[in-house]
Amino acid sequence: MKTYENTGNKDTRSGFGAGLTELGKNNPDVVALCADLTGSLKMDEFKANHPDRFFQVGIAEANMIGLAAGMTIGGKIPFTGTFANFSTGRVYDQIRQSVAYSGKNVKICASHAGITLGEDGATHQILEDLGLMKMLPGMTVINTCDFNQTKAATLAVAAYNGPVYLRFGRPKVANFTPENQTFEIGKALHLQDGTDVSIIATGHLVWEALEAAKTLHEKGISAEVINIHTIKPLDEEAIINSAKKTGCVVTAEEHNFLGGLGESVARTLAQHHPTPQEFVATQDTFGESGTPAQLMEKYGLNAKSIVEKAEKAISRK
Repeated sequence: MKTYENTGNKDTRSGFGAGLTELGKNNPDVVALCADLTGSLKMDEFKANHPDRFFQVGIAEANMIGLAAGMTIGGKIPFTGTFANFSTGRVYDQIRQSVAYSGKNVKICASHAGITLGEDGATHQILEDLGLMKMLPGMTVINTCDFNQTKAATLAVAAYNGPVYLRFGRPKVANFTPENQTFEIGKALHLQDGTDVSIIATGHLVWEALEAAKTLHEKGISAEVINIHTIKPLDEEAIINSAKKTGCVVTAEEHNFLGGLGESVARTLAQHHPTPQEFVATQDTFGESGTPAQLMEKYGLNAKSIVEKAEKAISRK
């Protein structure tokens, strides 16, 4: 069984900040816009190094999206930054009309996604954003798992021509993917080979999936672990091939089970290879105030829940 080393907990939002800093040095077309959350989005260094390419729009997210869409007409590559709830829910109309419908090369970068926003509570914890974004025609949707992958994804989306939603988070989590990796949009990563169950995870749940695979291995169960960092376009071939091999699937995400990765996987399997599937996700509910760890435990977004769902999925084969 392959093992992965946590080289030290880091927040994925800092991975975005590191990637944006590198882009600032290497790509003069990259500009950054922020809605009064420069520190939270780790955009400080870009702002300090390139004040003429940084635009603080204040608490005016709809205006920020409109400005970003307009900047693309002049050949700029705008990165917008705010919390995921404000990046999507507050400005859905502007994203739909000015970015997606118009096919503008805007990179919508969202921190504090999911329930691990923590103590700010349900009004700030968005668990619907992946669904909102993936339903927009032409929108690429990315949800990274650690610091290194978030930095690599930030670099990759700058080189990609088209609208992108890049989702990352607030808390420090395991950093276990390669430091100088190449991020390939739309290509799943096979982290662990297995024969009994496929665990298909995204974002913060990828590390939990690897931890679950260890526990299952101790129980004599061989789990395949796949990191789906790109929700759309989805690597359907990787999902179908894994399901054919193992015969059952568990999806794991920090998102509502309605509209997220799990539903995309279920649709793929229903169309091409019907397979028993279990979901680790929030169950059509809002969050609440608490530490990220407390909330992940309460809402069952952890390795323990993945193990339980894997055993249930296997029983359904």
